[in-house]
Parts: sequence; structure tokens; C-alpha cells
Amino acid sequence: MTQRDMAGYLGITTVTIRNWRRDKPNLYKIIMQGFEVEEVKKLLKESLEKLESAGENTKGAKG
Repeated sequence: MTQRDMAGYLGITTVTIRNWRRDKPNLYKIIMQGFEVEEVKKLLKESLEKLESAGENTKGAKG
């Protein structure tokens, strides 16, 4: 996700994100970690859906 994407998601400007990075590093770090958590959740969900689909395909092949 780009800074522009993050800013849009948060309803702020990219300048605000850059200011937080410079002036409020702890806040910036927390926000970046939050975006990382959301990305990991998205990847896990996609992986789970693929595993479930593969399991369904395997069941059909055995039956």
C-alpha cells in the first residue's frame, strides 16, 4: 500500500503521514503496524480460501 493509499484510507493527506513519521515516530510506527496486520490478515484469508478449495477438489476426486 502506498502512502497515498494509506492517507486515503485514513482520510488524511500524505503530508500528514510524512509529518507523523518525522514528528511523531511512535504514532507512525503504530499506524504502519496496523496496516501490516491488515495485510497479513488478507493474505491468511486468501490462503485459507485456497486450502479449503483444494480440500473440496480432493474430496470430489476421491468420491
